[in-house]
Formats: sequence, C-alpha cells, structure tokens
Amino acid sequence: MNGTHDDFAFEPVPGLPERLPEGETLLWQGSPEWRSLARSAFHTRKVALYFAALILWHCVSAVKAGDTVAAAILSALPLLAGGAAALAILTLLAFLYARGTIYTLTTKRFVFRSGLALPITLNLPLALIDGAAMTRSAKAAGSIALTVAKPNRVAFLVLWPNARPWRVLDPQPTLRCIPDVEAVAALVARTLEAEAGAVRRPVRAAPMPTGEVMAFPSGRTVAA
Repeated sequence: MNGTHDDFAFEPVPGLPERLPEGETLLWQGSPEWRSLARSAFHTRKVALYFAALILWHCVSAVKAGDTVAAAILSALPLLAGGAAALAILTLLAFLYARGTIYTLTTKRFVFRSGLALPITLNLPLALIDGAAMTRSAKAAGSIALTVAKPNRVAFLVLWPNARPWRVLDPQPTLRCIPDVEAVAALVARTLEAEAGAVRRPVRAAPMPTGEVMAFPSGRTVAA
C-alpha cells in the first residue's frame, strides 16, 4: 500500500502518522469505494443528467428555430464536450480522494487520513462519540456517520468529503462509501459499547433522523 501513497511514505502504518501506543489495538482499516464516492460526494450522476437535459433543450430549441436535426446536434457538441470534461474531472477527483483516504478504527479512536494538496490526519477519540448512523448505497457499500458529543465540534470543511451530507452547521465525521458496510457497522457498535463499558460513564444517546435505530445498554445508538 505504501507504494501507492507516495505522499504518505513517512507513515509507519498506512493511515496512521505514528505507531499505536501500548494498549491500543488496530481493529479495522478501509477506504471509500471510488465509484460510489463519485456518485454520492461529487454528484456525477446529477451532473450527467444536468448536461443531458441542457443538450436536449438546446437541440429542441434549435430545431424549433428552423435548424435541421443534424445541425442542432452539431451545434450541441460544445455542450457535450463541456459535460464530458466536467464528469472526467469529478471522477478523477473522486478516484484520487478515495485513493488517498484511509479510515482507521482502534480500541481507542477513529483516525481519518484524507486530502489531496493539503492532506490531514484527524484523531477522534471514541469517548467523544455519542452514536453512529449507517446508510446503504449500491450493493454492499454504504456510509457510517458519527455523532460527536457536544460541545465538541469538527469543522465541515476540514472533514469534507468525509462528512455527512447537508450537516454543515452540525458536522458529522463519516466513513463514506465503504465496502461491506453492515459488517463494519457491527464492529463499530461493539467497539463503542466496549469503550463505554470500560470507562463506566453515562453516554447520551444521539437521536437519528432516519433509519432503524438499535439501542445498546451503554446508551449509545447505531442507526441502520
């Protein structure tokens, strides 16, 4: 893996800026599936539909104005080229972000390593996590959004694209578009329960707006 992440060759373990301290165990690592990331974070399908509608409108307007169908299609080629270029750029960005992102779960924390020009590593202790919400996408891929206990907060722009969509004012760090998401969600639930039980502290249950909520004795919640 190090050979495919030249900017992170300094990492002793891919995805981690330093070796884990004694007593902390690596439980799971994963990266976004780039095709799913392109659709959900970079909205390639919506962009494709937008350009398709724009081209169709242009062609219909041109024919109504007196152009032949062939001439209308020919005049729409710049729009087609612009749409193809936009989709190519968005797809490339999704691929690069997925390639440079590693999510890590340990017995003590989540670690988000992501970014292109300015890569960052975000450490999120399990003690700050109130709950987790799972959403499924194509096939077995999906995302897991984490609710951070208030008054703690992580800036949306620091997180993106590893943030729950449309939660700008109340950002939620999110493991986005990960394969086999149900198995990972189950591991996250067990890990949060174990951490809460180990420190024997009350944990506020975070309400989840959608999904089937599964409650645990610790008070944490995981929504599917």
